[in-house]
Amino acid sequence: MSSCSAKSGPAPQSESGQSAASSCCSSNTETLQTSELEAADTIQFSWSITGMDCPSCAAKIENAVNALDGIHQARVTFATERLLVVAEDKSGNDSAVVNVVESLGFSIHNNRKSEAASEGFLKKYWRILALAAVMLIAALAQVISPIGSNVLFYLATLWGLFPIASKAFKLGKSGTPFSIETLMSIAAIGAMFLGETIEAAMVLLLFLIGEHMEAFAAGRARQGVQKLMALTPDTALLIDSDGNKKEVAAHTLNPGDIIDVLPGSRLPVDGELLTAGVSFDESALTGESVPVEHDEGNSVMAGSLSVDRVARIKVISKPGESAVDRIIRLIEEAEERKAPVERFIDAFSHWYTPLMMVLAGFVAIVPPLALGQSWEEWIYKALTLLLIACPCALVISTPAAVTSALARASRNGALVKGGAALELMGSVTTVAFDKTGTLTEGKPEVAHVEAFSIEQDTVLQLAAAVESGSTHPLAKAIVAYAQSHQLAIPAAEHVEAKAGLGVQGLVDGQSVSIGSPRHLQHAIDQIDSARKKLELLEDQGNTIAVVTVEDELIGFIALSDTPRTDAKAAIIALKSMGISSVMLTGDNRRAAAAIAGQLGMEYRAELLPGDKSSEIEKLRAFGKVIMIGDGINDAPALKAADIGIAMGSGADIALETADCALTHNRIEELPELIDLSKSAMSIIRQNIFLAVGSKAFFLVTTLLGMTGLWVAVLADTGATALVTANALRLLAHKKKR
Repeated sequence: MSSCSAKSGPAPQSESGQSAASSCCSSNTETLQTSELEAADTIQFSWSITGMDCPSCAAKIENAVNALDGIHQARVTFATERLLVVAEDKSGNDSAVVNVVESLGFSIHNNRKSEAASEGFLKKYWRILALAAVMLIAALAQVISPIGSNVLFYLATLWGLFPIASKAFKLGKSGTPFSIETLMSIAAIGAMFLGETIEAAMVLLLFLIGEHMEAFAAGRARQGVQKLMALTPDTALLIDSDGNKKEVAAHTLNPGDIIDVLPGSRLPVDGELLTAGVSFDESALTGESVPVEHDEGNSVMAGSLSVDRVARIKVISKPGESAVDRIIRLIEEAEERKAPVERFIDAFSHWYTPLMMVLAGFVAIVPPLALGQSWEEWIYKALTLLLIACPCALVISTPAAVTSALARASRNGALVKGGAALELMGSVTTVAFDKTGTLTEGKPEVAHVEAFSIEQDTVLQLAAAVESGSTHPLAKAIVAYAQSHQLAIPAAEHVEAKAGLGVQGLVDGQSVSIGSPRHLQHAIDQIDSARKKLELLEDQGNTIAVVTVEDELIGFIALSDTPRTDAKAAIIALKSMGISSVMLTGDNRRAAAAIAGQLGMEYRAELLPGDKSSEIEKLRAFGKVIMIGDGINDAPALKAADIGIAMGSGADIALETADCALTHNRIEELPELIDLSKSAMSIIRQNIFLAVGSKAFFLVTTLLGMTGLWVAVLADTGATALVTANALRLLAHKKKR
């Protein structure tokens, strides 16, 4: 337990010692990544919060906690129900946070499996039952004693009003004066003064029932995230150095540890498979219903379920950095990267409620003063307007849809960094693809070695020497080919790589360079037959690595790569959606034309990293552009595009720069993701229309005297439930085949 544990209430989970987020979800909006975290006198805590019905609840908690002394920053993530706090490292701060959250009527605990949530629910439900019982007795007493019945309705109203008014007062003190609790309290008190005790009690009863309906709907909206959080087991079977097994906490595992995963059990961490031919059910992560067979050496994600046998796994992820952890962290961060429509709704809701309160004031005062109308009638209408002013349905309309869509996308193998990227995807007109590792398998093989005045083996040895330290697919292919021919690879010194150009180093005191034909054109021109041979190899669809020693051409290494099996289907699917595809590659024109011809798409070849960015800018003149790639040289283009998508196995810099990552390296997920974006935006528009339309309708009916207090509450609760249920449809969004 941390030394900063709460002295009263549940202990927080200190996160000050956690590793940084993995590159899959690193961003400028890293969770509470502030200068305060780096200070020696601050510490970060996290708690689980239950009882939040909509994002406005999260804002109320944030305002209250941020108002406390010693708190540097507080943020509540509605999707994962977590409170993250950066506070001064001194005793009492954590206790103050717990106390203020509980005073607002929410449950706070450090264990998601805690019974706190259940107890809070039962307490609220008991109050509803008691209120309903008193109202029923009061209604029955109407026949015997109208005065006694009226007294009982007053008591019922006071019984239901007390916790709501208390919460409204505390929220007002903490910086949220225009809350639904404030509106409800004013309306109920006003109704009592008007003698409308039955309606006042009914309003409070419907409000309390509505809270539970909203909580249920919000829980369903979070269901996708909660299922992800429950995927990884808390314990693991660790194999020690003597081969003995012992059960340990999963969070204590470190890279290099060996564990066993029993049939029917899930991986607690990402790992490398040490057992050959094990099938894993990855449906919870990818949506694929058919188990996938993995060979020895394959990487397997946390949350995957071993289907048929014991799997021995070597841990490859650090604590808190498994695939599931990255997805959850990404969803939390995504709340910071709100879609433009979501930011507009937030801004609108901030002034909407105060404006409605002013309007209600005019309705209560102007008709009686200016037109001599009944004060009682227009005050009653004004109180009804206050209830119509509740923005719950409008506030939750967008985030519920965004959260559901992000959860669905993560299950399909796509990590989207926020609603802003999700919204843009539905309006793209062009998708630009890198070639190697994106459209192709990224596993090139040496097809031919052409030597000039030197042995082929010598060309291979020199090339492998300077490429042996590189992780580029072409370099790895050259080294693997030399090793397969059992060639001795000499040591290279002062090796220097230049993205998009090539690599050079010293081997036995001689300068050896490997690069593209364009980069080493001067060396090719030295030999008359070299140009013709180069064109012949390129016409066959090969990528050519030119090898020189002291700037003199010694040979060509031709490498071939095959298109991904799903690439052509993805291009066809995009075309059917009216989206054009173009390949951007640094490869030669002939090799690019061969791959593009097989896939049926346009191409731009022989591009340097800067050239790719320029091409993206040209494409953006005609509409929104997605760039998808996996290499270091793709990072500038990913940043230049409206939306950058990185392949999950790509370079860290590409993953950090991108707005989205395809964790399973399947570009067939891209059309599905765009379709999901369009569905999400359609549902958001439907929700906004429903929320605003219902408000407008009941505004008119109230002013006409057709509806009253309890109908206004019922309508707001119903609209909130409807927009949430509509958003939940995205969790079941079907993949098109």
